Amino acid sequence: MRILALDGALARCAVALVVDGIVLAMRQEPAGRGQSAALPPMVDAIFGDTGINPRDLDGVAVTVGPGSFTGLRAAIALAHGISAGAGCPVVGVSVAEAMAAALPNLGGRELWVAIDSRRGRVFLHRAGEDPQPIALEDLPRVDGRVAVAGDAAIEVACRLAAVDVDVMLTDVRFPPIRQVALVGMQRLQGDIPPRAAQPLYIDPPEAKLPAGGLRPAPLTE
Repeated sequence: MRILALDGALARCAVALVVDGIVLAMRQEPAGRGQSAALPPMVDAIFGDTGINPRDLDGVAVTVGPGSFTGLRAAIALAHGISAGAGCPVVGVSVAEAMAAALPNLGGRELWVAIDSRRGRVFLHRAGEDPQPIALEDLPRVDGRVAVAGDAAIEVACRLAAVDVDVMLTDVRFPPIRQVALVGMQRLQGDIPPRAAQPLYIDPPEAKLPAGGLRPAPLTE
């Protein structure tokens, strides 16, 4: 299968074209708040590098969160646009799914994916649970051994180590783009449950409408 994978969930943009599990071309670059501008040229470059026509795609896979509101919207909107133009399906892949796929052999450790919420907390995703916003000082109790991934992994691992938890810090900070494609391929093949390409928001947006709506109240005499 020919899968185009896109990721703009965290402070890095990545795009890859993966054919039957092999990465034909990949682009990635830091992009704290510039995903909407960075991703389209990267997609164009991928198709230029490979010579593959978008209409030959079997599917598009895109990370859906948790992560940046702006980055998620930019990547997901682009994925839907490419899907519509190519006439192929688009599927969502969570950040935790991609990271777990990159860490298949943890020696029986439970994987924690910790994403920086930029609000003094982390989005913590544990196996079998929905991601939750949690303050670092309120991390859950641990009964066994843990491995930690994500862009807030260092902070979480330090907190766990400080209370004598057997914790392993992995080197996975961002969703590996090849694994985004591989999980997407599994989803398209029906090997794992479906996930819509819609943002996985945990917190409400920081931006709020002003009182009275977007426009000022009309002047009255």
